[in-house]
Amino acid sequence: MHVRVNAATSADGKLASRRREQVAISGPEDFARVDRMRADSDAVMVGVGTVLADDPHLTVEGATPARVVADSQLRTPRDARVLDDAAPTYLLASEAASDDVPGATVITAGTERVALPAALDELASRGIESVMVEGGGELIFSLFEATLVDELSVFVGPTIIGGRNAPTLADGEGFAEPAEFADLTLQGVEKVDDGVLLRWTVD
Repeated sequence: MHVRVNAATSADGKLASRRREQVAISGPEDFARVDRMRADSDAVMVGVGTVLADDPHLTVEGATPARVVADSQLRTPRDARVLDDAAPTYLLASEAASDDVPGATVITAGTERVALPAALDELASRGIESVMVEGGGELIFSLFEATLVDELSVFVGPTIIGGRNAPTLADGEGFAEPAEFADLTLQGVEKVDDGVLLRWTVD
């Protein structure tokens, strides 16, 4: 499976405010680019924190990529927009969660937290070969930690958000040693809207 992480951050690397409220960082050019990436992917993936904070629909006009939520304890609200019938939805859960969520197919892997490698393998067995990951920082770090990411693209906007508690591109526990760091190779730099788009592959 090919995993592409895409995000928009402020100039100081924040995804949202310290209150975890969604912030408009991108402009129309970048929104159009993200829609093209969604349309070219078999699935669009977020963590449950993004669902709880933003209630995204994760759809794009003219295409129906599947929607995937990493949700170890199945906390996705039953009225969340990702559970409507606009596209298939998969919830990646742990064995500690119940498995009854109307509007979604639950994939169980892992004891207390979802085991992402096994869960993505199961998605691949169902025909999903490319996944675009849109956040948030906990999920993105977990994917890098599990060495599952192939590409990273980041739109950096002309805004300073600040705040030690504001979410960043890769949150989670973080890597302890330099040998664990995820190394990237820069593939492109492009001015988009009033910011810059950076594209890397993962070594």
